[in-house]
Formats: sequence, C-alpha cells, structure tokens
Amino acid sequence: MFLGLRSQIYPAPDLAAAKAFYTTALGVEPYYDEGPYVGFSLGGYELGLFEMADPAQGPRSYWGVGDIDRALAHLLDNGATLEEDVHDVGDRIRMASVRDPFGQVFGLIENPVFARTDVDGGAGPGR
Repeated sequence: MFLGLRSQIYPAPDLAAAKAFYTTALGVEPYYDEGPYVGFSLGGYELGLFEMADPAQGPRSYWGVGDIDRALAHLLDNGATLEEDVHDVGDRIRMASVRDPFGQVFGLIENPVFARTDVDGGAGPGR
C-alpha cells in the first residue's frame, strides 16, 4: 500500500527568496514553478516550497501510495484522524493527511506520473 517517502514540503512565505536559496544550495533549477508552489526533483524525491503553508507547522512529509482513497480509509480505520481530505493538486496528483493517535501529521500523495530514480554515486555536496 505504501510506496515509500516521496515529498518533503517546506513552508515558504517569501517564495522568491526560498526559491533562490534552494536553487543555489541544491545546485539544480526547479522542475516546477507555478503559482504558490516550487518543486525540485532530487534523486527521485521532491523538495517542495509552498507559499501558503504555515511556517509554525514546519515541513511536511508525504508518503507515496497507489490508491490514496484506500490508504486514507485504512489509516482512519486504524485510529488516525483526518487532517486534510483528499484533494487534487493538478497533473492527476492527489494529496491528503491525517494525524496519528499521537498527534503527528502523516501525509499521503498519489502521483501517477512519479518515477523514482536512483541517486547517482557522484561526489556532490553532502557526500
């Protein structure tokens, strides 16, 4: 049911400044840059910047699933509470989140166009 970690999304109230920082820090241009969202593809994972997210809530992780409706129902049936219902964010990508019984946010993302790639073994930053 769960396909692995897919996205980490950071609140970015100053989207232009955040985009400039991460473009330089990561050494790659964003693959997506529209409206309130900028996305960077890094070794098959996504680092996202979302202008409308609340910095007080911190970054959010999203776990990939093949069927978000089924995964959400499974989590709710096992004691999670709904944080954010399933919604389409474009390009057939759907997201939702719950809070586990301990109050932690558990994000879900169904992305039919997601293609996981291996991180190269190069000697880039952080290696």
